[in-house]
Amino acid sequence: MMEVRKANQRGHVNMGWLDSHHTFSFGQYYDPKFMGYRSLRVINDDWVRGGAGFPSHPHRDMEILTYVYAGALEHKDSMGNGSVIRPGDVQRMSAGTGVVHSEYNQSADEPVRFLQIWIVPDQVGTQPGYEQKAFPEAERQEQLRLVASPTGEQGSLQVGQDVRLYASLLSADREVRYDLAPGRGLWLQVVSGEMQVADAVLGAGDGAAVEGESEVRVRARDDAQFLLFDLN
Repeated sequence: MMEVRKANQRGHVNMGWLDSHHTFSFGQYYDPKFMGYRSLRVINDDWVRGGAGFPSHPHRDMEILTYVYAGALEHKDSMGNGSVIRPGDVQRMSAGTGVVHSEYNQSADEPVRFLQIWIVPDQVGTQPGYEQKAFPEAERQEQLRLVASPTGEQGSLQVGQDVRLYASLLSADREVRYDLAPGRGLWLQVVSGEMQVADAVLGAGDGAAVEGESEVRVRARDDAQFLLFDLN
């Protein structure tokens, strides 16, 4: 069974410096039918203009992943971390008992585009933590590259939840397959391009939940980039 969430069905806010699309309820956008999917709580597709960004603000008890796909995002936080996240990088911030951070477009002229992902942790009140790793294009091309997992296996980021996140770049007409264990759910999020999943055609910004299937096949109709979440 698959349920598709089309890009134009998402919540949308445009503040001039920020153009953001919300797959699930977030901020002023509320839809009781889309409060998240399993432990996946937020997928925000953010466009931030040059020189702009999010000033310091707090989080707690949330696993926050950032996936930049165009431009560069500068991060600073109350744990003392300072970094720049570029395409191919994935950042994990475990908010735990509380953390304050800021995110700004590093460029004064060019926009930055990224997905901000929130995952509900399996424990609350934990020590805040931070991790960032680069996953080169060659590791994601024509395959599913594990970028986050509960154990940090295969060089992935370690998250405090039973979720496995894969990133992939597929050339036109190439296909990947994923075996889904019984009782687990899968969320696909298309970053760019167009791909076929079963009878559905998914384009940039589209998402889909898959359950009750033992195998999921993703075929690119043109060059495509996407994320795959395997969720408890």
